[in-house]
Amino acid sequence: MADGRGGGDACDAADGGPGHSSHGERSARTLALVAAINVVGFFAELAGGLLFGSVALLSDAVHMLFDALAYGMAFAAASLAERYDASDRWSYGLHRLEPLSAFLNGVLLVPMVGYILYESVQRFLSPVDIATGPTIALAIGGLGVNVLSMAVLQGDDMNLNERGAYYHLLGDAGGSVAVIVSMIVVGHTGISVIDPVVAVLIAAVVLWSAGNLLRGSGAIFLHEAPVTRADVEARLQTVDGVTGLRDVHAWQICSEITVEAVQVDVAVADIEEAAAVTERLYRELADLGVDHATVELCHEGYDRGVQLNAHAHSG
Repeated sequence: MADGRGGGDACDAADGGPGHSSHGERSARTLALVAAINVVGFFAELAGGLLFGSVALLSDAVHMLFDALAYGMAFAAASLAERYDASDRWSYGLHRLEPLSAFLNGVLLVPMVGYILYESVQRFLSPVDIATGPTIALAIGGLGVNVLSMAVLQGDDMNLNERGAYYHLLGDAGGSVAVIVSMIVVGHTGISVIDPVVAVLIAAVVLWSAGNLLRGSGAIFLHEAPVTRADVEARLQTVDGVTGLRDVHAWQICSEITVEAVQVDVAVADIEEAAAVTERLYRELADLGVDHATVELCHEGYDRGVQLNAHAHSG
């Protein structure tokens, strides 16, 4: 049997090495900053929604509050994952806190949708006068908060929690734009029922955000394969000496750590050749995005229980 990890940067990522640590610290700081920005936006829009009678603005404020709470949870998860590295008790550290936080983040959005829908129904039944001018000004401010937060988060290497935050902010930005447009229409037509209609649309966007988070985190918890068996077979079958694959399994600890375990049938003459094949297999898996790989070699023609005890690690 040969077991080890993907080489180079992939190994660092799986084991909490320099590259992974620096990104995790940056992620935690980013989420903390975004949370603080959204707390400010929440209080401003909450006050405006209550003072000026706009349920759409109020729903946008509640969205910001839940976003801030979600970012705070994500920040706590990222900080703990970086602080507590792999140990005898936690073999992968606390990196599973990332999908757990994202899942709870998505769950928190559901009652918010219920609240928005409830308030919207009340405004349908009992319309109120809305101070459109101040509401528009606050909605523009809220849009600015969303755009600033998205700019802070934007990047090609966003992890699951950062993507979750980005989805939240995208929904918030759409909500702010909808509030601005609806208030302009209400101001020109006097049809105040547009306000709860927009609130319902915001609720739909929030529900979409929740679905994205629950799907992403659920895929990790249910061990959806991040790398398909077909892709693994296509790459590993190109390695000289490999004659077949069995027991191919892939899963994720979090969005940044992918694990692969595979049993490989090989035709090799000696232990040195087995080590060379193993080295190549690890490199191929690393190229597929696998951070931690375990490869078991079985000599071609032998029974399953007769295996080469070849231990090799890629550099």
